[in-house]
Amino acid sequence: MTQRNWAGNVSYSSSRVAEPASVEDLTALVASEPRVRALGSRHCFNDIADTPGVHVSLARLRGEEPRLTAPGTLRTPAWLRYGDLVPVLREAGAALANLASLPHISVAGAVQTGTHGSGDRIGTLATQVSALELVTGTGEVLRLERGEPDFDGAVVGLGALGVLTHVELDVSPARDVAQHVYEGVRLDDVLADLGAVTGAGDSVSMFTHWQDPAVVSQVWVKSGGDVDDAAIRRAGGRPADGPRHPIAGIDPTPCTPQLGAPGPWYDRLPHFRLEFTPSVGEELQSEYLVDRGDAVDAIRAVQDLAPRIAPLLFVCEIRTMASDGLWLSPAQGRDTVGLHFTWRPDESAVRQLLPEIERALPASARPHWGKVFTLPGHDVAARYPRWADFVDLRRRLDPERRFANAYLERLGL
Repeated sequence: MTQRNWAGNVSYSSSRVAEPASVEDLTALVASEPRVRALGSRHCFNDIADTPGVHVSLARLRGEEPRLTAPGTLRTPAWLRYGDLVPVLREAGAALANLASLPHISVAGAVQTGTHGSGDRIGTLATQVSALELVTGTGEVLRLERGEPDFDGAVVGLGALGVLTHVELDVSPARDVAQHVYEGVRLDDVLADLGAVTGAGDSVSMFTHWQDPAVVSQVWVKSGGDVDDAAIRRAGGRPADGPRHPIAGIDPTPCTPQLGAPGPWYDRLPHFRLEFTPSVGEELQSEYLVDRGDAVDAIRAVQDLAPRIAPLLFVCEIRTMASDGLWLSPAQGRDTVGLHFTWRPDESAVRQLLPEIERALPASARPHWGKVFTLPGHDVAARYPRWADFVDLRRRLDPERRFANAYLERLGL
């Protein structure tokens, strides 16, 4: 049976899927196979997870359930989805700082690719990791903790350093969050005071379809306290009169509750509910993450390309994240703004358009590791100051290149 990714646009080339029942079985498998890659929730839109060798699924790995091991720390098997962590966190009265737009993705896949939610003062999901355990290319189990020399290089590791088995995550007291949606916001006014708009709540997302390049279709504000929506209202924003889906014309039932009704953090911070198919399902995704100082220029560049973009687009989302020190994080070394594109499932046309977008964006733009991009590998590597350190770390942890694949080779790894 052919294995495919979540969107169905990638057919994996692995010879088989192994499902080890223990970490010991996993270490033996890694040590005995020339090529191995971990297979998670498959919510990547490129071949980052592909391998000509053996795919490893940890779904049947015996081990402990997620649990709080100390105040402020949750230990969890890395292959679980974020939505799977909710029951233990709810029972413990604990919460994560942020979640991605959908809770369907695995913890390992999210942190290894630098996936994020939104929030001016909140880091990517990888910044929540305080410790990790992985099986390296030598078949050894390695534990790294925050503050140790190689930790910042291993968290966003692209699957190039080993198979992530467990992580420990920072948690905080549980909180209620309310979600407000505003419509019809004028883009010029947003860009004139971008910080006031993105700072209106704890987490802010702006959605546009680029059908009308002058308008931001929706602004979603998620907050555990008061919402400062003055800048949004000055820009013409009006509260939605009912629940909305980010994509025009789609039933909002799969979305998390809106209209300002407070509810648990895990039922507001994602855009979509775990029990539903998120977004549209049949889609492609790209994302470029730019230095906060380049955000207005980046948005203007995309606005100029709106006539080319809109026919292929379901929706474009603009989000923010705080700077961090993780070597291959999209927010490494700078506060960051992400421009995310959910495309119609026409990969040939999307790949023809992406070079135009990549040329138009500022040089600080870093493509999301798990989504579709065409920027040459050497250009991508040049945008990460710690790239050479990561190359050295990879050589040490995978000297026989067991985790190598075509994706990594395009990056010079």
